[in-house]
Amino acid sequence: MTTSTKAALREQVLAARSLVAGDVHAVQARMLSEQLALAVSRDSTVCAYVPVGSEPGSIAMLDMLLRHSGRVLLPIARTAGDGTPMRLRWAEYRPGELVVGRWGLLEPPEPWLPDSVLAEAEMVVVPALAVDRRGVRLGRGRGYYDRSLDARNPQARLIAMVRDEEFVEELPADPHDVPMTHVITPGRGVVALRAGEIARE
Repeated sequence: MTTSTKAALREQVLAARSLVAGDVHAVQARMLSEQLALAVSRDSTVCAYVPVGSEPGSIAMLDMLLRHSGRVLLPIARTAGDGTPMRLRWAEYRPGELVVGRWGLLEPPEPWLPDSVLAEAEMVVVPALAVDRRGVRLGRGRGYYDRSLDARNPQARLIAMVRDEEFVEELPADPHDVPMTHVITPGRGVVALRAGEIARE
């Protein structure tokens, strides 16, 4: 399938998300947090993100991760002078200290950590619009995570967070797509994926 197909899928998912009522979103966010708590290891480093708008999840989920793991890193997204997305940098999450950064996104204040700190994470919770059973993730198309995830620990779990309806049978894939190892949805919890199959097709 083509990139235009991905663009159409993004529009469909974003349109569907915009129709989710606030109380439903809150319930799903709480369910995701409860399910994710079961997957966190004590005294570990977890990479997560601050949900924006209709994205699944919540700030409360970050607080939970911090209580259960001990260290939570959040991404810092920036572009080069020509507008090209750079590799993600990271910063430690501390409750109550998020600031408004680039594009109106909430992020930790400086000091920021280098992209290589990603290798310390045992679990990386990745934003997604959809994910399929092979681990193919549909993102927003800028490529921040696909550029950055090669710095991960090869044993780290890459968990795409989506709504139940966004866990699908198959998505279009490109060679540069980094497959997820797991998906988490409100109703199904954390599900192991067939990560790597795409590379053999």
